[in-house]
Amino acid sequence: MRNIIYSVCMSFVLFSCGKEDSPAQESENTAPSVPALVSPANATLCTGNVVTLEWNASTDAENNAIIYQLQIATDNQFTQIVKTAEGAAIGQTVTLNKGTAYYWRVKATDNKNVSGNYSATYSFYTEGTAVANHLPFLPQLLQPEINSFVNPATVHLKWSASDVDANDILSYDVYLGTANPPLTKVGSNLTAASLTQNALQAATNYYWRVVVKDNKGGETIGQLWQFKTN
Repeated sequence: MRNIIYSVCMSFVLFSCGKEDSPAQESENTAPSVPALVSPANATLCTGNVVTLEWNASTDAENNAIIYQLQIATDNQFTQIVKTAEGAAIGQTVTLNKGTAYYWRVKATDNKNVSGNYSATYSFYTEGTAVANHLPFLPQLLQPEINSFVNPATVHLKWSASDVDANDILSYDVYLGTANPPLTKVGSNLTAASLTQNALQAATNYYWRVVVKDNKGGETIGQLWQFKTN
């Protein structure tokens, strides 16, 4: 009997000293998908200054609740934000100034505070009182990326621009230089949204901007962009 009790006790000790099952690891929480902007469409003229902005719902792999952050700015780099709103709805109605160009974007964040990327940036114009001509939108940078390094032998400058007045013809003046802001005009009344510069200085910071003009006398001075030569 004593041997049986001893065997049972030893079995219990061996069992209790064995490797414990490790707790199941939680799966990594992923960010919600990037919202797709719906309305108003890009480069739209809104007939009033009360504007309803809408986007498609994001998806979340873990089915977490999602909050959307809306940003509206008067520049397409969002350094001059005029309105920020958050909520679970896939739309917001805002009251803005008349006769002004606006830029907007949205990002989704789940209830574990994991955010996805911002959506693409859309632009719209709020119609002013008795406005015959609307200024072009700010140009958007395509190439080279801000603070990127480029070969000084040949640098391709590219941008895009738009105007809510569909019949307007756009042209461009380009300023480039090592001073901030650049004062040297290297392109005048260009019809193409690109310009190639050759034989720049090596290991140098360059600054550039584009002025967008329409054929009715309106012009918009673009923001300052920067790149570096190898």
